[in-house]
This record gives sequence, C-alpha cells and structure tokens, in this order.
Amino acid sequence: MSIILYAIPGFFILIAAELIAEKVRKTQYYRLNDAITSLSIGVLSRMIGVLKALVPLTVYVLIFQHLALFELPQTVWMWIAVFVLYDFLYYWNHRFGHEMSLFWAAHVVHHSSEEYNLTTALRQTSGSFFNFVFFLPMALIGVDPVVLVSVASVNLVYQFWVHTRHVGKLGVLEWIMVTPSNHRVHHAQNEIYLDRNYGGVFIIWDRIFGSFQEELDTETPIYGVRKAVHSWNPFFVNIQVYKQLIHDSYHTKRWADKLRVWFGRTGWRPDDVAAAYPLQKVDLQQFTPYDTSITLSKKLYCVLQYVFTAIIGVYLMMNTTTLSIPHQVAIAIFVVCASVNIAWIMENRTYAIWLEWVKSAVLLAGLVFFIGLSHPVVLLLPLAVSLSLLTWVHAEHKHINVDYAPLEQAKPNA
Repeated sequence: MSIILYAIPGFFILIAAELIAEKVRKTQYYRLNDAITSLSIGVLSRMIGVLKALVPLTVYVLIFQHLALFELPQTVWMWIAVFVLYDFLYYWNHRFGHEMSLFWAAHVVHHSSEEYNLTTALRQTSGSFFNFVFFLPMALIGVDPVVLVSVASVNLVYQFWVHTRHVGKLGVLEWIMVTPSNHRVHHAQNEIYLDRNYGGVFIIWDRIFGSFQEELDTETPIYGVRKAVHSWNPFFVNIQVYKQLIHDSYHTKRWADKLRVWFGRTGWRPDDVAAAYPLQKVDLQQFTPYDTSITLSKKLYCVLQYVFTAIIGVYLMMNTTTLSIPHQVAIAIFVVCASVNIAWIMENRTYAIWLEWVKSAVLLAGLVFFIGLSHPVVLLLPLAVSLSLLTWVHAEHKHINVDYAPLEQAKPNA
C-alpha cells in the first residue's frame, strides 16, 4: 500500500478538524457541493492514477536499468538529497503546468475550485499524461524507482496541509517552506498573484527563479480560474481545457497555430479563432463563485453516495494486484459514472434521480454477485438507507418541480 493510501485517514481527520474550526470561527470557507466535487475528483485521480501509472513507471525503470550513470548508496543523505532534487524538478513541472497549455489542461483541475480549504488539496487531475518526463533525469543519475515513488508521495502529502485559510503567516518559514499563506497566493486569480509560488515543499525555488509573491494584507485572494468551469461534474472538470484546445486547434487555419495552441503560452489563442469564437472574460470586481441551491435531502443523499463511491474506489486501489483487468475497468467505470451523477443531482437535473434508481439496481445486482446472499446485513442495510434517502429526494424534487436550479449569488471569498 502506498504512502498516500496510508495518509488518507489523516486527510479526513484534518478535514474534520477544519470543519470544527469553521463552526467555531463562524467562517464560510466550505460549501457542500464544492467540497463533494473536490473529494470526488480526488477519488477519480487516485483510482485512475493507479490504472495509468504503468507506462511512466515502465519508461522510468527502463532508463534506470539500462542508462543510469551512477549507483547511489542507500543512506540518509541520499534520501535527503533526492527529496530536495525531486522538489526542484517538481517546481519546473509545476511551472510548466501553468505556463504551457498542454500541461495546464491537466493541472487546471487542481485550481478549478472557487473555495480554498483542505478538500481543495484532494482536487487532483486524472489527465496528467506527460508530467513524468520532468523526473526522468532522476533515473539517469541512478535514483531507484522505489525511492522516487516514496519521495514523490511524501512531497504530495506535505502539500495537503497548506490548503487552508485558518493558518496565517508563519514567520521565518515563509522564506524557506511552502506555507498556507504563500500557497493561497498560488491559488488566487488576482492579477498580482497570477502564476506565482510554484514550489511543492520549498518556496526557495520561487525566490531564486523570480516567481515568488507574498500574500498581501491589502489584496484578498480570489480563488479559482479565469475561465471557470461552472459545473460540479468531475469528468467535465478534467476535460474542460482539453476540449477548448481541441476546438481551437481544429478551427484555426494555420498549421503552425494548430501546434502552438498546445505548446504555446497558456491562454494564447489564434487570432482567427479568438475572433470567431470569443470567450467571456471574468470581471474580478464583480466576482461571485458558481453555486447551486440543493435541498437537505439531496445534501444527505450526495454525502452518502460519495462515501459509498469512495469506499469502492479505495477498494480498487488496494486490490489492483488481485483484481482482473476487466474487473478493474468495470469498477472504474462505475465510480466515474456514479461521481458524475452525484454532480448532476447537485445541479438539480431531473434525469439524475432516475439514473440513481438505475444505479441502485445495478449496485444491488453487483452486491449479490460479489457478496452473495449469505451476508444480508452487509448487503441490505446500506442499500436500504440509500433507497430511503433516494425516495425522499425523488418526492421532494417532484414537489419542487425543477429541472435545473438557477445559480445563487454566493458571497465573495473572504
């Protein structure tokens, strides 16, 4: 089991602590629909990451086995040096993730939330296919694949705690480490904060390479991205920029521009496409986060369905060596579809409720197939609770008679 899987219980303990702080301090840093979307994207990211890790790891191992220039000793100093080197390479990976369209198409997922809390840390992409190339130099100098995976996991786990608004500036640490304060800058779309503070663990790389920006008392961060997704759909969040790049590269006439759409500076569009298909620009002076109004029954149902979906996703991640490929694919497809339908419920789409009845039937059939009828409590109790809530949701939704609730104007981020 990887370090990240071991860390998952700690993540949720810290999220619970932040929710308590939210209640005590009477802040408004959480919205249920946004938090569930972040958590659902996180499950998809880890689950799909396990399935698509084969190619990058294979390439890395082949370079390590056949082209490594050195044989590094297994010492504490080696581990420390590799950890620092990894963070240096992560800085450039992260910077390209903001400054080149191809890499931004994957990384934008992490920035798509218009809130900033610990669930935002788990909003990771499922579509990063090329980032591994930044770390191949480590194979050339003889960094064992196990060491690479270990330091990468520790680096990612460290980044979790900095996604909070409840911790202020931390004195001298602000000069050396990535902290909640300087990482809030990174997630802001204010002009002065845009494309700053790329470090994973150490902020010194930003200070050295000129990308550092301090959080200012006079400039409250506005979170999110300039081209907001306006959806809770975790699948659409993952493909939104890829979709735009495909559209622009298809419609532009010059072949050079078809390539530049992908490998040019993030946000660049060919003149002919920009004129024919203009994109609305965000006015940060009148910014309000995307929101939808959902009833108590839907909130309870969506939380319960997220828990079920997360359990299934974790089951897949823990059993990749024992499950057959068809079973892994089937489970992955189910988790994706279930997560998307949770989003549709939070967007008040009528057909989502009917799809939930279909999903419940499929889930019942799957439970009978995998568990059998010898464990009736395990089989029926969770499903009975789920169906009871779904009946409540259906009746309440039918009474309200809405198909797609209008957006509510939420308060600007504090």
